[in-house]
Amino acid sequence: MKRFALAVLLSLAAALPAAAQDYHDIDIDLPGYPEMEPVPESPVYYAPGVDSNYFFFDGLYWDYSAEAWHSSAWYNGPWQIVDPIYVPTYVLWVPIRYYRRPPAFFAGWNAGRPPRWGEHWGRDWQARHNAVFRNRGGPMPAPAPLPIYQRQFTRDNYPRAPQQLALHHQHYDYQRREKTR
Repeated sequence: MKRFALAVLLSLAAALPAAAQDYHDIDIDLPGYPEMEPVPESPVYYAPGVDSNYFFFDGLYWDYSAEAWHSSAWYNGPWQIVDPIYVPTYVLWVPIRYYRRPPAFFAGWNAGRPPRWGEHWGRDWQARHNAVFRNRGGPMPAPAPLPIYQRQFTRDNYPRAPQQLALHHQHYDYQRREKTR
Protein backbone atom coordinates (compact mmCIF):
# COMPACT_ATOMS: atom_id res chain seq x y z
CA MET A 1 0.00 0.00 0.00
CA LYS A 2 2.83 2.39 0.87
CA ARG A 3 4.47 1.75 -2.49
CA PHE A 4 1.23 2.45 -4.31
CA ALA A 5 0.75 5.74 -2.41
CA LEU A 6 4.35 6.70 -3.16
CA ALA A 7 3.88 5.92 -6.86
CA VAL A 8 0.72 8.07 -6.97
CA LEU A 9 2.49 10.95 -5.21
CA LEU A 10 5.46 10.76 -7.57
CA SER A 11 3.25 10.76 -10.65
CA LEU A 12 1.28 13.73 -9.31
CA ALA A 13 4.50 15.60 -8.56
CA ALA A 14 5.70 15.01 -12.10
CA ALA A 15 2.42 16.22 -13.57
CA LEU A 16 1.83 19.29 -11.39
CA PRO A 17 4.66 21.50 -12.67
CA ALA A 18 3.49 20.90 -16.22
CA ALA A 19 -0.12 21.55 -15.26
CA ALA A 20 0.88 24.79 -13.55
CA GLN A 21 2.36 26.20 -16.76
CA ASP A 22 0.31 28.71 -18.71
CA TYR A 23 0.12 27.23 -22.20
CA HIS A 24 -1.46 28.86 -25.26
CA ASP A 25 -2.89 27.46 -28.47
CA ILE A 26 -1.40 29.39 -31.38
CA ASP A 27 -2.84 27.30 -34.21
CA ILE A 28 0.35 25.40 -34.94
CA ASP A 29 -0.42 21.76 -35.61
CA LEU A 30 2.36 20.44 -37.81
CA PRO A 31 2.05 16.87 -39.13
CA GLY A 32 5.74 16.27 -38.36
CA TYR A 33 9.04 17.87 -37.54
CA PRO A 34 9.53 20.89 -39.83
CA GLU A 35 12.51 21.41 -42.09
CA MET A 36 14.56 24.24 -40.63
CA GLU A 37 17.02 26.46 -42.50
CA PRO A 38 19.46 28.98 -41.09
CA VAL A 39 18.71 32.66 -41.42
CA PRO A 40 21.84 33.98 -43.22
CA GLU A 41 24.37 35.68 -40.94
CA SER A 42 22.34 34.75 -37.85
CA PRO A 43 22.24 32.03 -35.17
CA VAL A 44 18.49 31.69 -35.82
CA TYR A 45 16.73 29.08 -37.97
CA TYR A 46 13.39 29.50 -39.74
CA ALA A 47 10.95 27.00 -41.22
CA PRO A 48 10.20 27.98 -44.85
CA GLY A 49 7.43 25.38 -45.15
CA VAL A 50 5.51 26.46 -42.05
CA ASP A 51 2.73 29.02 -42.52
CA SER A 52 3.67 30.94 -39.41
CA ASN A 53 6.34 33.28 -38.04
CA TYR A 54 8.25 30.24 -36.82
CA PHE A 55 11.89 30.29 -35.69
CA PHE A 56 14.39 28.29 -33.64
CA PHE A 57 17.05 29.91 -31.49
CA ASP A 58 19.08 28.86 -28.47
CA GLY A 59 17.25 25.58 -27.92
CA LEU A 60 13.71 26.95 -28.24
CA TYR A 61 11.14 27.33 -30.99
CA TRP A 62 9.75 30.85 -31.29
CA ASP A 63 6.58 32.05 -32.97
CA TYR A 64 5.11 35.52 -33.32
CA SER A 65 1.34 35.35 -33.63
CA ALA A 66 -1.67 37.26 -32.33
CA GLU A 67 0.54 40.22 -31.34
CA ALA A 68 2.62 38.07 -28.97
CA TRP A 69 5.84 36.08 -28.87
CA HIS A 70 5.54 32.42 -27.87
CA SER A 71 8.24 29.84 -27.12
CA SER A 72 8.39 26.09 -26.75
CA ALA A 73 11.06 23.42 -26.37
CA TRP A 74 9.01 21.22 -28.75
CA TYR A 75 8.15 21.95 -32.38
CA ASN A 76 4.35 21.67 -31.91
CA GLY A 77 4.18 23.21 -28.45
CA PRO A 78 2.84 23.57 -25.87
CA TRP A 79 3.52 27.29 -26.23
CA GLN A 80 4.14 29.87 -23.53
CA ILE A 81 3.77 33.61 -24.01
CA VAL A 82 7.05 35.47 -23.56
CA ASP A 83 7.05 39.13 -22.58
CA PRO A 84 8.69 41.00 -25.51
CA ILE A 85 11.32 42.35 -23.11
CA TYR A 86 12.69 38.80 -22.75
CA VAL A 87 12.65 37.76 -26.41
CA PRO A 88 16.31 37.27 -27.37
CA THR A 89 17.74 40.02 -29.53
CA TYR A 90 18.82 37.63 -32.29
CA VAL A 91 15.20 36.49 -32.72
CA LEU A 92 14.06 40.12 -32.93
CA TRP A 93 16.77 40.83 -35.52
CA VAL A 94 15.44 38.28 -38.04
CA PRO A 95 14.70 40.20 -41.25
CA ILE A 96 11.06 40.65 -42.20
CA ARG A 97 11.40 38.44 -45.31
CA TYR A 98 11.59 35.36 -43.03
CA TYR A 99 8.19 36.04 -41.46
CA ARG A 100 5.59 33.89 -43.26
CA ARG A 101 2.67 35.86 -41.78
CA PRO A 102 3.98 39.37 -41.20
CA PRO A 103 1.69 41.52 -39.09
CA ALA A 104 0.08 44.57 -40.68
CA PHE A 105 2.38 47.01 -38.88
CA PHE A 106 5.34 45.62 -40.88
CA ALA A 107 3.82 47.16 -44.04
CA GLY A 108 6.17 49.60 -45.73
CA TRP A 109 9.24 48.39 -43.85
CA ASN A 110 12.27 47.03 -45.72
CA ALA A 111 11.91 43.22 -46.02
CA GLY A 112 15.68 42.81 -45.81
CA ARG A 113 15.82 44.47 -42.40
CA PRO A 114 14.51 43.41 -38.97
CA PRO A 115 11.16 44.75 -37.81
CA ARG A 116 11.33 48.04 -35.96
CA TRP A 117 10.14 46.64 -32.66
CA GLY A 118 11.09 49.84 -30.80
CA GLU A 119 8.60 51.78 -32.93
CA HIS A 120 5.92 49.17 -32.27
CA TRP A 121 6.42 48.62 -28.52
CA GLY A 122 7.87 52.03 -27.66
CA ARG A 123 10.96 53.54 -26.06
CA ASP A 124 10.19 52.11 -22.63
CA TRP A 125 10.23 48.59 -24.11
CA GLN A 126 13.50 49.31 -25.93
CA ALA A 127 15.21 50.56 -22.77
CA ARG A 128 13.96 47.63 -20.67
CA HIS A 129 14.92 45.08 -23.36
CA ASN A 130 18.39 46.61 -23.68
CA ALA A 131 18.81 46.44 -19.89
CA VAL A 132 17.99 42.72 -19.90
CA PHE A 133 20.34 41.91 -22.78
CA ARG A 134 23.13 44.32 -21.80
CA ASN A 135 26.67 42.98 -21.72
CA ARG A 136 25.87 40.29 -24.25
CA GLY A 137 28.20 41.74 -26.85
CA GLY A 138 31.05 39.96 -28.51
CA PRO A 139 31.00 37.55 -31.42
CA MET A 140 27.73 36.16 -32.69
CA PRO A 141 26.95 32.83 -31.02
CA ALA A 142 26.94 29.66 -33.09
CA PRO A 143 23.47 28.31 -33.85
CA ALA A 144 22.20 25.84 -31.27
CA PRO A 145 21.87 22.28 -32.55
CA LEU A 146 18.37 21.43 -33.69
CA PRO A 147 16.62 18.85 -31.48
CA ILE A 148 16.31 16.39 -34.34
CA TYR A 149 15.34 13.56 -31.97
CA GLN A 150 11.87 15.14 -32.20
CA ARG A 151 11.60 13.91 -35.82
CA GLN A 152 10.39 10.55 -34.54
CA PHE A 153 7.26 12.22 -33.13
CA THR A 154 4.45 13.13 -35.49
CA ARG A 155 0.98 14.50 -34.90
CA ASP A 156 -0.13 10.91 -34.24
CA ASN A 157 2.38 10.10 -31.49
CA TYR A 158 3.30 13.57 -30.19
CA PRO A 159 4.11 13.36 -26.47
CA ARG A 160 2.30 15.33 -23.79
CA ALA A 161 4.12 17.96 -21.73
CA PRO A 162 5.34 15.69 -18.87
CA GLN A 163 6.74 13.18 -21.38
CA GLN A 164 8.31 15.99 -23.42
CA LEU A 165 10.35 17.15 -20.45
CA ALA A 166 11.77 13.68 -19.81
CA LEU A 167 12.49 13.06 -23.51
CA HIS A 168 14.11 16.47 -23.88
CA HIS A 169 16.45 15.86 -20.93
CA GLN A 170 17.25 12.39 -22.23
CA HIS A 171 18.05 13.36 -25.85
CA TYR A 172 19.07 17.04 -25.92
CA ASP A 173 22.00 18.09 -23.77
CA TYR A 174 22.39 21.62 -25.16
CA GLN A 175 22.47 24.26 -22.42
CA ARG A 176 20.65 27.46 -23.34
CA ARG A 177 22.58 30.73 -23.24
CA GLU A 178 19.62 33.09 -22.95
CA LYS A 179 17.08 32.98 -20.15
CA THR A 180 13.45 33.90 -20.73
CA ARG A 181 10.94 34.62 -18.01
